[in-house]
Amino acid sequence: MQSTILDPTLSETLASAESNSYKLVIANKNYSSWSMRPWVAMTAFGIPFQEIRIPLGQPETGNKIAMYSTSGRLPVLVTRETSIWDSLAICEYLAEQFQEKNMWPQDMVARALARSICAEMHSGFTGLRNAMPMHIRGRFPGHGRTPEAQGDIGRICEIWETCLANFGHYQFLFGDFSIADAYYAPVVTRFQTYGVFLAPALQAYADRVLAHPAVAQWVREAEAETEVIERYEPWPDDE
Repeated sequence: MQSTILDPTLSETLASAESNSYKLVIANKNYSSWSMRPWVAMTAFGIPFQEIRIPLGQPETGNKIAMYSTSGRLPVLVTRETSIWDSLAICEYLAEQFQEKNMWPQDMVARALARSICAEMHSGFTGLRNAMPMHIRGRFPGHGRTPEAQGDIGRICEIWETCLANFGHYQFLFGDFSIADAYYAPVVTRFQTYGVFLAPALQAYADRVLAHPAVAQWVREAEAETEVIERYEPWPDDE
């Protein structure tokens, strides 16, 4: 559903503005969990957009990001009216724009829980983030098992079990694929990268997420990237 421009100039982006209502500016697919979340949501729900990928760690990275993001961070959703520079705000905006797509669960209680677990992911799990940085291409089984990361893994498993048992009927977290699943998709890739053992029902959920067409496409494209960013390469000898 998306077209891709790699590191476009500002003039090229402005010239193409009439052809796409939405432009999603993202970082490297191999490393950027925050970029993955809205990209997967938009792709999963069939929302057309133009992808603009700005690789991190390059001499012009900062200047290119500044063309779209006043915060200096990615992702950014550029619309005809405004720019939105936070992944959760992007998803909320799209859910309002495309209410017929039911990007959040329709049940009020389920929807409140879905928003709560996305907010928890948005603001928490720093132990997991620090010890197990996103690296889709890599395989580092057993690494990053700090006490803080282990605590976060336990909490995530608790969230998944609660949602799947009470609302998901052991499909996705709330039955149908939703923003909540897109939000936890980067965690699923981390668990695969670091060889995190999951109970069978939770591993089956992780497998379903990885098999979802939008997630699978992101993973394929992440694996095809060639950029190497040293600070995200904690154990290069293990690849």
